[in-house]
Parts: sequence; C-alpha cells; structure tokens
Amino acid sequence: MSRDRVNTTSYAPRCAVTTLDRGIRISNPSGAVALALDGTVIDTPDGPARVETAMFPVRWRDFADGTVERALRPYLPRVDLFTTVSQGRVGRFDVERTNGAWRGGFPDNDNVSRTETVPVADPASQPQWTTTTLPYAAITAADTGRFPVYDNTSVTEIPAGGTESVVRPDGPTPGSTARAGGGGNYLSNEIAYRATLLRDRLGLHGTLPGGHVHTPVLQFGAGNSDPATGAVTDPAFVRNRLDIMAQTRAILTVAVSASGPDRS
Repeated sequence: MSRDRVNTTSYAPRCAVTTLDRGIRISNPSGAVALALDGTVIDTPDGPARVETAMFPVRWRDFADGTVERALRPYLPRVDLFTTVSQGRVGRFDVERTNGAWRGGFPDNDNVSRTETVPVADPASQPQWTTTTLPYAAITAADTGRFPVYDNTSVTEIPAGGTESVVRPDGPTPGSTARAGGGGNYLSNEIAYRATLLRDRLGLHGTLPGGHVHTPVLQFGAGNSDPATGAVTDPAFVRNRLDIMAQTRAILTVAVSASGPDRS
C-alpha cells in the first residue's frame, strides 16, 4: 500500500532575540531542514512517502494560543509519521524519548519569558509527560550519517511528594512533576509536547509514530570561531549544514520504513 505523507514541523528554538543580540552569526539547521525537505519524496518498502513541512514562530504566546494544535489537527489522522525538529547539542542527534509539561522561561523572539506549566486546552486532563512513538531503536541502530544518534531518555522532575528538581537519566518516575523533558524546557520541548499530546488526544498513540528529533548545533570551521570578527560562512559550516540536512532525511527514511505495530 502506498504511503500518504510524512509530516515534519520545524522551527528555530535558539534564534531568540536575546541570543541574536549576543552574536548575529547564530544559525539553526532546523529551518534549513524544513526548507530542503518540503515536498520531497522518500522511497519506502511500502511505496513513496511525500514529506510536508511547516515552520513555527519562536514565541510563547503563539504556542499558548494553540498555533501548533490548529496547524497539526487536520493532518495527524492522515499522515504515516510526524516529527518535530530543532537544534540541540554539539556533535549529535537526539531522539527525545519524553516531553515535559513545563516552560523554563528562556526569552523568546519577543524577548518575553514564561515560567509555568505548558498551557493547553482541558488542563484537568493534562499529563505531566508525553512520550515518543518514533522507532527510536531502529533510528539509533541505523547508519544515517556521520553524526551519532542517541535515544535520549533523560528528564528533570520533581518526584512525587518532593520539592526539589532531580535529573532522571532513565525517564520520569510515577507521579512526578515535569521540569524538563529530554529536549529541555524551551519551545523545542513544548512543540514536541503539544504535538504528541494532540496525537494522544486524537486516539493515535498506538498507531501513529511521532516525536522530536534534535539536530547537532550548526558550527563554523576551525579558525572562524570569533563572533565579532568571523565570517558568516565557511566550507566547514556549509558541509555541516548539508550533512545535517541529509542525515535528518535519512532518519526520516528509517523511521517511516520501520516495520512492526510500534515501529521500534
């Protein structure tokens, strides 16, 4: 049976105003990934899969207003897989196992901070955590490119009955309160939380693979590290961007081609 489409959502979570004020050369490969992959076709054992992408604003208020849910709700029941994508750590990809319902306060593109529980519709039924249904075992085992790919299971929580935050390398404990998902507590975590919560509220947890992928940080080459005097691009920078784009496509190919009911 031919596949319908793969949906990816992408935005630039570290290009907030305050970060750009410190260095105008700040760049983020997730936007390049979205632009490069939109409308492309991936060949899978079950037929071609068309990739459709979207880019979201880096503003707390847009997320609180339901921008993510409005954009994704018509499409999640129709796609074969979705993933949100943003820039993460140096030198590695991460498949984020768990997303947390907490905003950590880093300023957004309006230079506004928010430190609070992620605001969603029907907060009475809101979980502290959501989980990926991406085939993380297949993704991390595959040779998708030169950057290592990790199944990131770490979270930060306040344990049930506790008052202090604790880092849990193996994921949240029962009854805990979220303080950071595997992808932190900025808008990269929040877009993953909202997309996977929507998946669950639509009754698609057991049938729709979806979650968040963090790309490596986009770096300049040796000798071009000074933000005050360095060039805005160099051969290593271009190579890193192209390699991250190609490897993200390879990760999507593995994910949408994985077999089994849970695709893991």
